[in-house]
Amino acid sequence: MNTLQITTQDRVAIIALNNGSSNTINAEMLSELKKIIKSIESDDNIKGVILTGKKGFFSAGLDLIELYDYDENQIKQFWIDFLDLVAILTKFKKPMVAAISGHSPAGGCVLSICCDYRVMAEGKYIIGLNEVPVGIIVPDSIFELYAFWIGKANAYRNLLEGKLMGFEEARNIGLIDESAPIESLMTIAQKKMNTYIQFDATTWQESKMNMRRDLIAKVSQDQTATLEKMLNQWWSPSTRSILKTIIGNLQAKK
Repeated sequence: MNTLQITTQDRVAIIALNNGSSNTINAEMLSELKKIIKSIESDDNIKGVILTGKKGFFSAGLDLIELYDYDENQIKQFWIDFLDLVAILTKFKKPMVAAISGHSPAGGCVLSICCDYRVMAEGKYIIGLNEVPVGIIVPDSIFELYAFWIGKANAYRNLLEGKLMGFEEARNIGLIDESAPIESLMTIAQKKMNTYIQFDATTWQESKMNMRRDLIAKVSQDQTATLEKMLNQWWSPSTRSILKTIIGNLQAKK
Protein backbone atom coordinates (compact mmCIF):
# COMPACT_ATOMS: atom_id res chain seq x y z
CA MET A 1 0.00 0.00 0.00
CA ASN A 2 1.23 3.50 -0.85
CA THR A 3 -0.26 5.50 2.04
CA LEU A 4 -0.23 2.96 4.87
CA GLN A 5 2.32 0.74 6.59
CA ILE A 6 0.81 -2.43 8.00
CA THR A 7 2.50 -4.64 10.58
CA THR A 8 1.17 -7.34 12.89
CA GLN A 9 2.26 -7.93 16.47
CA ASP A 10 0.71 -10.53 18.78
CA ARG A 11 -2.35 -10.80 16.52
CA VAL A 12 -2.89 -7.02 16.58
CA ALA A 13 -2.68 -5.08 13.31
CA ILE A 14 -0.77 -1.81 13.50
CA ILE A 15 -1.86 0.60 10.76
CA ALA A 16 0.56 3.50 10.43
CA LEU A 17 -0.60 6.37 8.22
CA ASN A 18 2.23 7.09 5.80
CA ASN A 19 1.36 9.71 3.22
CA GLY A 20 3.94 12.47 2.96
CA SER A 21 5.48 14.38 5.84
CA SER A 22 2.15 15.30 7.44
CA ASN A 23 0.03 12.24 6.59
CA THR A 24 -2.65 14.12 4.70
CA ILE A 25 -5.78 12.28 3.61
CA ASN A 26 -6.44 11.92 -0.10
CA ALA A 27 -8.57 9.59 -2.24
CA GLU A 28 -5.87 6.92 -2.29
CA MET A 29 -5.60 6.82 1.51
CA LEU A 30 -9.38 6.56 1.86
CA SER A 31 -9.44 3.63 -0.54
CA GLU A 32 -6.59 1.84 1.21
CA LEU A 33 -8.03 2.40 4.69
CA LYS A 34 -11.43 1.05 3.64
CA LYS A 35 -9.81 -1.99 2.07
CA ILE A 36 -7.58 -2.88 5.03
CA ILE A 37 -10.28 -2.32 7.68
CA LYS A 38 -12.73 -4.58 5.84
CA SER A 39 -10.02 -7.20 5.46
CA ILE A 40 -9.09 -7.10 9.16
CA GLU A 41 -12.70 -7.30 10.28
CA SER A 42 -13.14 -10.60 8.45
CA ASP A 43 -9.78 -12.00 9.53
CA ASP A 44 -10.20 -14.18 12.62
CA ASN A 45 -6.44 -14.15 13.19
CA ILE A 46 -6.45 -10.41 13.94
CA LYS A 47 -7.92 -9.42 17.31
CA GLY A 48 -7.70 -5.62 17.08
CA VAL A 49 -6.16 -2.55 15.43
CA ILE A 50 -3.84 0.21 16.60
CA LEU A 51 -4.08 3.22 14.29
CA THR A 52 -1.12 5.59 14.39
CA GLY A 53 0.95 7.98 12.28
CA LYS A 54 4.52 9.18 12.34
CA LYS A 55 6.35 11.30 14.88
CA GLY A 56 4.95 14.82 14.75
CA PHE A 57 1.86 14.02 12.70
CA PHE A 58 -0.95 11.55 13.23
CA SER A 59 -2.65 13.21 10.28
CA ALA A 60 -2.87 16.87 9.31
CA GLY A 61 -6.30 16.19 7.84
CA LEU A 62 -7.43 16.44 4.24
CA ASP A 63 -4.85 16.90 1.50
CA LEU A 64 -6.19 20.31 0.51
CA ILE A 65 -3.48 20.83 -2.13
CA GLU A 66 -4.63 17.73 -4.00
CA LEU A 67 -8.34 18.14 -3.29
CA TYR A 68 -8.37 21.73 -4.56
CA ASP A 69 -7.67 20.48 -8.08
CA TYR A 70 -10.26 17.68 -8.05
CA ASP A 71 -13.06 18.15 -10.57
CA GLU A 72 -16.73 17.96 -9.58
CA ASN A 73 -16.96 14.19 -9.92
CA GLN A 74 -13.70 13.58 -8.08
CA ILE A 75 -14.54 15.77 -5.09
CA LYS A 76 -18.06 14.30 -4.86
CA GLN A 77 -16.62 10.78 -4.82
CA PHE A 78 -14.02 11.82 -2.27
CA TRP A 79 -16.66 13.06 0.18
CA ILE A 80 -18.82 9.98 -0.40
CA ASP A 81 -15.81 7.79 0.36
CA PHE A 82 -14.79 9.87 3.39
CA LEU A 83 -18.23 9.64 5.00
CA ASP A 84 -18.37 5.94 4.09
CA LEU A 85 -15.00 5.37 5.80
CA VAL A 86 -16.29 7.11 8.94
CA ALA A 87 -19.26 4.72 8.96
CA ILE A 88 -17.00 1.69 8.39
CA LEU A 89 -14.66 2.69 11.24
CA THR A 90 -17.54 3.47 13.58
CA LYS A 91 -19.12 0.06 12.90
CA PHE A 92 -15.82 -1.84 13.23
CA LYS A 93 -16.50 -4.51 15.84
CA LYS A 94 -12.98 -5.29 17.02
CA PRO A 95 -11.04 -3.08 19.42
CA MET A 96 -9.39 -0.06 17.79
CA VAL A 97 -6.97 2.18 19.65
CA ALA A 98 -5.59 5.45 18.28
CA ALA A 99 -1.95 6.20 19.09
CA ILE A 100 -1.97 9.89 18.15
CA SER A 101 1.66 10.55 17.32
CA GLY A 102 1.44 14.30 16.76
CA HIS A 103 -0.82 16.91 15.17
CA SER A 104 -4.34 15.65 14.51
CA PRO A 105 -6.65 18.40 13.27
CA ALA A 106 -9.75 18.03 11.10
CA GLY A 107 -9.76 14.70 9.23
CA GLY A 108 -7.04 13.37 11.50
CA CYS A 109 -9.22 14.03 14.52
CA VAL A 110 -12.16 12.35 12.78
CA LEU A 111 -10.16 9.16 12.27
CA SER A 112 -9.13 9.15 15.93
CA ILE A 113 -12.65 9.61 17.33
CA CYS A 114 -13.86 6.55 15.44
CA CYS A 115 -11.60 4.52 17.75
CA ASP A 116 -12.44 3.08 21.16
CA TYR A 117 -9.55 4.73 22.97
CA ARG A 118 -7.13 7.56 22.20
CA VAL A 119 -3.68 8.12 23.64
CA MET A 120 -1.93 11.26 22.38
CA ALA A 121 1.73 12.20 22.34
CA GLU A 122 2.62 14.98 24.74
CA GLY A 123 4.10 18.09 23.19
CA LYS A 124 3.01 21.16 21.26
CA TYR A 125 0.54 19.22 19.15
CA ILE A 126 -3.03 20.16 18.34
CA ILE A 127 -6.22 18.18 17.86
CA GLY A 128 -9.79 19.18 17.04
CA LEU A 129 -12.20 19.87 14.22
CA ASN A 130 -11.61 23.14 12.36
CA GLU A 131 -13.79 22.58 9.29
CA VAL A 132 -15.86 25.76 9.67
CA PRO A 133 -12.92 28.21 9.45
CA VAL A 134 -11.72 26.31 6.37
CA GLY A 135 -15.11 26.77 4.69
CA ILE A 136 -16.29 23.14 4.95
CA ILE A 137 -19.81 22.44 6.22
CA VAL A 138 -19.81 19.96 9.11
CA PRO A 139 -22.06 16.96 8.35
CA ASP A 140 -24.42 15.75 11.06
CA SER A 141 -22.63 12.40 11.27
CA ILE A 142 -19.37 14.11 12.27
CA PHE A 143 -21.15 16.21 14.89
CA GLU A 144 -22.73 13.08 16.38
CA LEU A 145 -19.38 11.28 16.42
CA TYR A 146 -17.66 14.24 18.11
CA ALA A 147 -20.51 14.65 20.60
CA PHE A 148 -20.38 10.93 21.46
CA TRP A 149 -17.11 11.63 23.28
CA ILE A 150 -17.29 15.21 24.54
CA GLY A 151 -21.04 15.86 24.83
CA LYS A 152 -23.30 17.83 22.53
CA ALA A 153 -22.77 21.23 24.16
CA ASN A 154 -18.99 21.04 23.91
CA ALA A 155 -19.17 19.63 20.38
CA TYR A 156 -21.55 22.41 19.31
CA ARG A 157 -19.35 25.18 20.70
CA ASN A 158 -16.10 23.69 19.47
CA LEU A 159 -17.32 22.99 15.96
CA LEU A 160 -18.82 26.43 15.40
CA GLU A 161 -15.52 28.11 16.29
CA GLY A 162 -13.32 25.44 14.73
CA LYS A 163 -11.50 24.95 17.99
CA LEU A 164 -8.11 23.26 18.06
CA MET A 165 -6.52 22.37 21.39
CA GLY A 166 -3.47 20.82 22.99
CA PHE A 167 -3.34 17.41 24.62
CA GLU A 168 -4.10 18.68 28.15
CA GLU A 169 -7.35 20.41 27.22
CA ALA A 170 -8.28 17.52 24.94
CA ARG A 171 -7.76 15.10 27.82
CA ASN A 172 -9.77 17.27 30.21
CA ILE A 173 -12.86 17.30 27.97
CA GLY A 174 -12.62 13.63 26.99
CA LEU A 175 -11.49 14.08 23.40
CA ILE A 176 -8.48 11.94 24.25
CA ASP A 177 -8.30 9.42 27.09
CA GLU A 178 -4.63 9.55 27.94
CA SER A 179 -1.37 11.27 27.02
CA ALA A 180 2.19 10.00 27.04
CA PRO A 181 5.68 10.97 25.91
CA ILE A 182 6.12 10.06 22.25
CA GLU A 183 8.62 7.36 23.22
CA SER A 184 5.97 5.57 25.33
CA LEU A 185 3.02 6.10 23.00
CA MET A 186 2.90 2.67 21.38
CA THR A 187 3.57 0.89 24.67
CA ILE A 188 0.55 2.59 26.24
CA ALA A 189 -1.60 1.87 23.18
CA GLN A 190 -0.59 -1.81 23.20
CA LYS A 191 -1.30 -2.05 26.93
CA LYS A 192 -4.82 -0.74 26.40
CA MET A 193 -5.32 -3.11 23.48
CA ASN A 194 -4.27 -6.02 25.69
CA THR A 195 -6.89 -4.96 28.24
CA TYR A 196 -9.57 -5.26 25.55
CA ILE A 197 -8.51 -8.47 23.85
CA GLN A 198 -8.19 -10.46 27.07
CA PHE A 199 -11.99 -10.68 27.20
CA ASP A 200 -14.23 -13.03 25.27
CA ALA A 201 -14.37 -11.53 21.77
CA THR A 202 -18.09 -12.02 21.19
CA THR A 203 -19.02 -10.49 24.56
CA TRP A 204 -16.74 -7.48 24.03
CA GLN A 205 -17.75 -6.84 20.43
CA GLU A 206 -21.48 -7.21 20.93
CA SER A 207 -21.29 -4.89 23.96
CA LYS A 208 -19.47 -2.32 21.82
CA MET A 209 -22.12 -2.57 19.09
CA ASN A 210 -24.91 -2.22 21.65
CA MET A 211 -23.39 0.92 23.15
CA ARG A 212 -22.77 2.40 19.70
CA ARG A 213 -26.18 1.50 18.26
CA ASP A 214 -27.52 5.07 18.07
CA LEU A 215 -24.19 6.43 16.83
CA ILE A 216 -23.97 3.76 14.13
CA ALA A 217 -27.50 4.62 13.00
CA LYS A 218 -26.52 8.29 12.71
CA VAL A 219 -23.35 7.73 10.67
CA SER A 220 -25.15 5.19 8.45
CA GLN A 221 -28.02 7.47 7.45
CA ASP A 222 -28.43 8.68 3.87
CA GLN A 223 -26.41 11.90 3.72
CA THR A 224 -27.26 12.90 0.15
CA ALA A 225 -28.85 16.20 1.14
CA THR A 226 -25.96 17.14 3.43
CA LEU A 227 -23.45 16.15 0.78
CA GLU A 228 -25.14 18.40 -1.78
CA LYS A 229 -24.84 21.36 0.59
CA MET A 230 -21.20 20.53 1.31
CA LEU A 231 -20.38 20.38 -2.39
CA ASN A 232 -22.19 23.64 -3.16
CA GLN A 233 -20.17 25.35 -0.44
CA TRP A 234 -16.93 23.69 -1.59
CA TRP A 235 -17.27 25.41 -4.99
CA SER A 236 -18.39 28.76 -3.57
CA PRO A 237 -16.03 31.72 -4.15
CA SER A 238 -15.59 32.26 -0.40
CA THR A 239 -14.46 28.69 0.32
CA ARG A 240 -12.25 28.58 -2.78
CA SER A 241 -10.59 31.79 -1.59
CA ILE A 242 -10.00 30.39 1.90
CA LEU A 243 -8.60 27.16 0.47
CA LYS A 244 -6.32 29.05 -1.91
CA THR A 245 -4.89 31.08 0.99
CA ILE A 246 -4.33 27.96 3.10
CA ILE A 247 -2.68 26.17 0.20
CA GLY A 248 -0.43 29.17 -0.44
CA ASN A 249 0.70 29.09 3.20
CA LEU A 250 1.32 25.35 3.05
CA GLN A 251 3.37 25.63 -0.12
CA ALA A 252 5.38 28.51 1.33
CA LYS A 253 6.35 26.33 4.29
CA LYS A 254 7.65 23.68 1.91
